[in-house]
Amino acid sequence: MKISHIFFATVCCLQATAQSFNNLPVNTQKPPLHGRHWMAITGKPLAATAGAMIFNKGGNAVDASCAMLAATCTMWDVLSWGGETQALIYNPKTKKVIAINALGVAPTGATADFFKNKGMKYPPEFGPLAAVTPGTAGGLMTMLAEYGTMSLKEVLAPAMQLAEGYPIEAQTAFSIERGKEEIKKWPYSKKVFLTHLGEKREAPDAGEIFVQKDLLATLQKLVDAEQQALKKGKDRKAAIYAAYDRFYKGDIAKEIVRGSQEQGGLFTEADLANWKVKIEEPTVTNYRGIDVYKLQPWTQGPAMLQTLNILENFDLKSMGYNSTKYIHTVYQAMNLAFADRDFYYGDPAFAPEEPIKGLLSKEYARERFKLINLEMNDPKIAPGDPYPFEGKQNPYLDILQKWGTSRADNFKPVNPLDEKYLESFTAGTTSVEAADKEGWVVSITPSGGWVPACIAGNTGVGMSQRMQSFVLDAKENPFNVVEPGKRPRVTLTPTLALKDGKPFLSFAKQAGDEQDQLLIQFFLNVVEFGMTVQEACEAPSFKTLQMYSSFGDHEKVPGGLTLNSAMPAWVRKDLSRMGYKLTYQDRTSGPINAIYFDWQHGSFWGGSSNHGEDYGIGW
Repeated sequence: MKISHIFFATVCCLQATAQSFNNLPVNTQKPPLHGRHWMAITGKPLAATAGAMIFNKGGNAVDASCAMLAATCTMWDVLSWGGETQALIYNPKTKKVIAINALGVAPTGATADFFKNKGMKYPPEFGPLAAVTPGTAGGLMTMLAEYGTMSLKEVLAPAMQLAEGYPIEAQTAFSIERGKEEIKKWPYSKKVFLTHLGEKREAPDAGEIFVQKDLLATLQKLVDAEQQALKKGKDRKAAIYAAYDRFYKGDIAKEIVRGSQEQGGLFTEADLANWKVKIEEPTVTNYRGIDVYKLQPWTQGPAMLQTLNILENFDLKSMGYNSTKYIHTVYQAMNLAFADRDFYYGDPAFAPEEPIKGLLSKEYARERFKLINLEMNDPKIAPGDPYPFEGKQNPYLDILQKWGTSRADNFKPVNPLDEKYLESFTAGTTSVEAADKEGWVVSITPSGGWVPACIAGNTGVGMSQRMQSFVLDAKENPFNVVEPGKRPRVTLTPTLALKDGKPFLSFAKQAGDEQDQLLIQFFLNVVEFGMTVQEACEAPSFKTLQMYSSFGDHEKVPGGLTLNSAMPAWVRKDLSRMGYKLTYQDRTSGPINAIYFDWQHGSFWGGSSNHGEDYGIGW
């Protein structure tokens, strides 16, 4: 897995002001990317190359992003083809932002009682019972069919070359070796991942040519379905959907179901056939004249919008970048929003209806703002009541008054340095950012099916582990209790921002529950402190551990605050005095991938954090 708490050195200045950033030349560990015609950024350099290949063949940003998504899935960039895809797309023809919901659903039989009867507090982290239905394949084909210009055959070509064999990176190879005991539980995973089974090191070596014959055959089946449809006179769009049907209703679906059930999973053929990608309206708020777009509350994305609504009541710039006052203020605002996330967010397709209008109202934000103690941390921050701000009465006041106590049996104090907890909290996925001169912009945060994935039969498709984000008790979150056909509330959260009606920033990051809190800080780095996009990607951030984790045992650390190791002693001392439990990491910025739209010069700036393998190409 990508683990954002791996320690490296950092030399970024912590106390820079907006003026100093504007007056100094760009001084970053990675150079910024520049492009006039297109920009392609993602979690692996080879995958970014896949996007560049598509751009060079005349594809648009949607075509290129689909190629990058396919490549990252094939390279197990902390996701696989059986995972989930969440995207925002700016359509220059309509001048609208489109939301793509390609998150799978809980399968038949996946009820709270099912897991409770197995003695589980939450659905498991690994294995077939951790899997929602595959979403990424459908999301990719839907985006390509609806908004792309190229064939599936063209877009999948780089990924298919990778499946034929590519030199595996040390990071992924290490993840396989580290997770090999879990991998050995699943026969199809063992066959794919453990290329040196029985030897001291059973995973591939870094640089070894990693071959995935089963996955290549699956991708070829998709291309064959498309090409056969074209020969029958179907147009480009209909031909891509023929491939979609083969994955979800044809022989690929049958093998996914068979392979899952053989290993103890719950998928049925009807589960896959009935699942559909949703094209939705995004959520949005305006922060100081900038429209910021996120997905609906089946993700944690609106929590970033809530936080910005609260922070709009402060003069952040005057506090100084990463000053004690700034860190404390942003931390408190994030905790208020994430407490709401922990209680009110879930799948809008299922009752009860999330009070998203109230949650995102400016008036509600001002009420939450009044709760901030400017002198001390509040470790008991709880969800608020947004219902009056949409003219309704809260039906869950009785649960709300006791919120947190229902977790008493599950919750135990967590050491903020606990390695397993930090890994589950910060372990990541990947992100995909693309833009072109025609005006198409794509921001994707795909995930699921990460190593050590359980592979579904002879498909080469690693199944999702997203079921663990459900809860089993309505007292924890009445909107996110597992039931068949329902989507879990996920951490995955791409972002688009528009200014004066035109694209301003496109940005996303990997890494679990920390995603939106670091995306907030990236955004503020640009908007409040005048950083370039690369400076904002590398700039030291801080993290709250006070929200409930969406993974594992759903733990939290009240007052937990992770700072950059370079934080000055006086800031550390002030924050300790304010009640924070401090931990430190040498790099805290992401990885974030981002594109800035330089309308003054008619060009793109690309940024990518200075740790991890994320990077891109521009032209």
